[in-house]
Amino acid sequence: MQTVADNRMDLMGKRVATGVMTRSRAEVGNRIAALGTLLLQYGLVLVVGWIGFMKFTAYEAAGIQPLVAHSPVLSWSYQFLSVQAFSNVLGATEIAIAVMIALRPLSATVAAIGSGLAVMMFLTTLSFLFSTPGWESSLGGFPALSVVPGQFILKDVVLLGAAVWLLGDTLRDLA
Repeated sequence: MQTVADNRMDLMGKRVATGVMTRSRAEVGNRIAALGTLLLQYGLVLVVGWIGFMKFTAYEAAGIQPLVAHSPVLSWSYQFLSVQAFSNVLGATEIAIAVMIALRPLSATVAAIGSGLAVMMFLTTLSFLFSTPGWESSLGGFPALSVVPGQFILKDVVLLGAAVWLLGDTLRDLA
């Protein structure tokens, strides 16, 4: 904190030093940015981890099945794994990514790897927008997205941004 002598005029026209305690805008901005960093990091941990745990349910496995089946990147996996088995592998991977990101206070290297994996994961899920049928033709086609995959996947643009930012921020800590 910084003490600033605020020279004000009293009723008689004399300058009076009030000694008001103030914080600079930069200091307040830095504190808010630090809070934002924690919210981004642990918000990403919460979302990725929660969705990862959901992958172990039949509901979620069935929900991602059309996305995976239409994906040129992932569809081959159903030749070797059942819908639930693939979902379980994906869930375990997402939980591992969330844990790695959460470990940043202990290991920035592990967190950077987790953030990099999150970037790859979100790029993969965003590819579903182009591989899964989902334009809502009854609303005139583009840009009207159906709930799945469109509206369901579109949020991943923001999650990708959080993962990219976190990767960069963590790599900066390693420098």
